Amino acid sequence: MPDQKWYKDWFNSPYYYKLYFERDENEATQFINKLIDHLQPAPDSFMLDVACGRGRHSRILAEKGFNVTGIDISSSGIEFAKQFVQKDSFGEKGNPEFYLHDMRLPFRVNYYDYAFNFFTSFGYFYSRREHDDAIQTIANSLKKNGIFVIDYLNVHFAEEHFVHNEEKVINGTTYEIHRWQDETHFYKKITVQDSLLIYPIEHTERVAKFSFGDFNDMLSYQHLQVQEIFGDYSLNTYDIKTKPRLIIIAKK
Repeated sequence: MPDQKWYKDWFNSPYYYKLYFERDENEATQFINKLIDHLQPAPDSFMLDVACGRGRHSRILAEKGFNVTGIDISSSGIEFAKQFVQKDSFGEKGNPEFYLHDMRLPFRVNYYDYAFNFFTSFGYFYSRREHDDAIQTIANSLKKNGIFVIDYLNVHFAEEHFVHNEEKVINGTTYEIHRWQDETHFYKKITVQDSLLIYPIEHTERVAKFSFGDFNDMLSYQHLQVQEIFGDYSLNTYDIKTKPRLIIIAKK
């Protein structure tokens, strides 16, 4: 069983970002554009990007002129995000700020109009209580009538389309991926081979199998009411069998 703190080391690894984020930015940009067109936030809205990583989504939101804050548990991710901001201009209002922060701990109360959690950046803590704490942090950070959007994998779709073994080669780095599952979690062991490494390195991910019912319970307990559910980044209707994502919009 992987250690409950696996995410701290893995999220700080440059290979994590090479595997998941060094890709065409078009999908992320198109998703944000679609989401903002749907939500229609006021131009002066304050937004919190929870588990922001290197700030990819935060920067897209900031470029639209919103007041954006990104928080993440990865020190390397936050340092990268800060350096990137220093090199670019986002206008008078759209200058994002980034903080090293654990989402299980309180962060600004009644401050934000919108909070976002993108790309299954949830579900990796050891206990349900810790996930409840994270939802509480997000709920408390929102103003009354604030909106929370969480983008998670569709557990049922993932189970039906499960691939046990896979190999990816990205910019000369080889990733051997072995997946397995039990009743409550998905697991993924990633073996990284690179010419810069003396020996291959391994990381094992663990993501909870949270269904819509689980999220509805966690959200409602923190006085967040589900408004809409979508099943992909084009914001098509959620379908438990055919759509890869579970994108929930909830209101405080």
